[in-house]
Amino acid sequence: MKKFLNLSGFKVALLLTLVVLGIYYLDPPFLNLLELKTLDLRFLSRGKIPTSDKVALVTIDEKSLDELGRWPWPRTRMAQLLDALVKGSAGVVGFDIVWAEPDQNSELMSLTALKRKVAELKLGNPDLERYLDGVLKRADSDRILADSLARSRRAILGYFFHFSPREGPGKKEKSPPKDLPPLTAFNMVRFTSEEAARVPLFEAQYPAVNIPILSRAAEGAGYFNIFPDPDGTVRWAPLVIKYQDRHYCALSLAVLKKYLENAPLGLRIAEFGVEQMRLGKLSIPTSEEGRLLINYRGPQKTFPHYSATDVIHGRTPDNAFRGKIVLVGATAIGIYDMRVTPFEHVFPGLEIHANVIDSILQGHFLHRPNWITLVDILVVVAVGLILGALLHRFKAHWGALVGAALFLSVLVLGKILFENPGVWMNLTYPSLNLVLIYLGVTGYRYMTEEKEKKKIRGAFQYYLTASVVEEMLKNPDKLKLGGEKKDLTVLFSDIRGFTSISEQMTPEGLVRFLNEYLTTMTDIVFKYDGLLDKYMGDAIMAIWGAPLDQPDHVKRACLAALEMVEELHRLQKKWSAEGMPFLNVGIGVNAGPMVVGNMGSDRRFDYTVMGDSVNLGSRLEGLNKTYGTNIIVSEMTFDKVKGEFLARELDLVRVKGKDQPVKIYELLSPVKTASAHQQTLAGGFQDALAEYRKRNWDRAREGFQAVLSKFTHDGPAKLYLERCDALSKNPPPVDWDGVYTMTTK
Repeated sequence: MKKFLNLSGFKVALLLTLVVLGIYYLDPPFLNLLELKTLDLRFLSRGKIPTSDKVALVTIDEKSLDELGRWPWPRTRMAQLLDALVKGSAGVVGFDIVWAEPDQNSELMSLTALKRKVAELKLGNPDLERYLDGVLKRADSDRILADSLARSRRAILGYFFHFSPREGPGKKEKSPPKDLPPLTAFNMVRFTSEEAARVPLFEAQYPAVNIPILSRAAEGAGYFNIFPDPDGTVRWAPLVIKYQDRHYCALSLAVLKKYLENAPLGLRIAEFGVEQMRLGKLSIPTSEEGRLLINYRGPQKTFPHYSATDVIHGRTPDNAFRGKIVLVGATAIGIYDMRVTPFEHVFPGLEIHANVIDSILQGHFLHRPNWITLVDILVVVAVGLILGALLHRFKAHWGALVGAALFLSVLVLGKILFENPGVWMNLTYPSLNLVLIYLGVTGYRYMTEEKEKKKIRGAFQYYLTASVVEEMLKNPDKLKLGGEKKDLTVLFSDIRGFTSISEQMTPEGLVRFLNEYLTTMTDIVFKYDGLLDKYMGDAIMAIWGAPLDQPDHVKRACLAALEMVEELHRLQKKWSAEGMPFLNVGIGVNAGPMVVGNMGSDRRFDYTVMGDSVNLGSRLEGLNKTYGTNIIVSEMTFDKVKGEFLARELDLVRVKGKDQPVKIYELLSPVKTASAHQQTLAGGFQDALAEYRKRNWDRAREGFQAVLSKFTHDGPAKLYLERCDALSKNPPPVDWDGVYTMTTK
């Protein structure tokens, strides 16, 4: 018994597998949402699939609005559209539109008022009355559309249900319609028991239906309610909604019912929910709530789209609609029902109904049959047994490869089931089991089998940063003196006038201040995965790109620099309340080739960088004092993040000891969060600088003064005003290149 209780890597794997199965039983919401995301990825991996060619969409798009006027259109135009579809031999026409109010027809209202006035005046002219009746009939757009609906004998209207008894905050409760118009409902609803009759499905408060004259003229009506998942993505279509004592069907089912020659709609409800749904001979697999998992055929416009204006004007192919289901709805930006689907973040609700209809017509469903739960459990157990048996035999990186191979196997199985029989197998829990077992067994090995490595880490962690220690454990040869040449980014920061400020503090206050400042700035360096090279009093030196490779090391350093300045402003408010003087910081950032490695003696060494690029970074930090700025970066640095950050060019400088001038920039903000003020500052300064370099001193002076009129404390503008004054009095030589030469470090 004692031997059995002794842990091993395999037993850890078994225990974790049991834990995962327990979580699978509980099915917490956040893991359920994660599984839905894996379902989206399966759609994207599968891509577009063929449709039945029996569904077409007529869209009220931007082209239609441009040619026929803004939405909503008069009912007469919708009648024209329906007549054109009937002429094109459309099989069924479904409208993803609700006409809940009479058409606001000014002509009809005027004629009605005229007829009333004629009656009041008792003119008594039968011919006039007949004429007015005829004109009124021709002007009644609702009746015209109703006549078109009745003639077509193939139109299905849309409507929607409200699920809250109130229209909105503070509004009166809306009473259900007393006389419901013809709404397509399930013909046969069978309950397997008395308890089944009380199963809570989607229950509506009241419907928002079409006006009676239109409802009576149509062949039926289906609701177009769609409920997204918690992440906002539409993956399910509710095919049944209960209202009062009847079960009503979705627009997609109402359209299909008409298309299949009024095939009966049947529903069987058991104690757990919907057990079976049928449309004629078609069986539709749904969830317990009567929701269909939508098997999207592809992205937007997978189904043929025809502009409504082209249909009305006869500009569509001859057989575009013959014998097909035609769905009519809005897709123009601003008026249509925008949805998020696994394929796209902007997807018209109209096309969602098309996907549901086509899926049912082809019998090509996605679902989770009863037996899939057993498959889910078996896959979780198999993953646990295989990984648990193999992981303790390999090193961590080989174990990761084994885990990756198992993970790919699970993905392939899930993909096969998804694409062929249309079965949704859970991928989250096998993946979770893989991760937990790998981490658990690896952690167990760390605690038992890798004590020697822990000793090494403990010996070095006191004088090397944690990242260097980890790199050393992976590559012990990096402990050798010397190093390697790499493209890195270095950051220097320094508090302006700190010496004079520190003289005003007590020793205790100075230590407390420095600790708070350096802790805050260091946390920012670590936040962006930088390496803290050293403290030099109040100054900080940090590196990005080593010892671990960071392709975006320049971006990280720039973000850290901006956040340092922002955080200093926050600290400044606190310090001001404590009576401390105003503090400012200068930061220099430079990217370029540097020698990096462990440098020092055999007894003591530091992981640091050296080279001209490092020296330039230090010089840039010092230049902030000259220009009155916070962050200066070199041209080589800015070129690598151009487009991601807003900066203004400051100058061409020649640092001490170097002949080649360097273009420098003041880093202002990430482009995405740049304010209008920052953009104005950068643009105005750039224009003035261009005039300065052309020796147009007066125009340059005007430009810099314009900058100062908006930004009164701008240091670079003040500096250039002084230069303009000096150079206008003592013009530079003809070969002047605009370079400023530093005389100090």
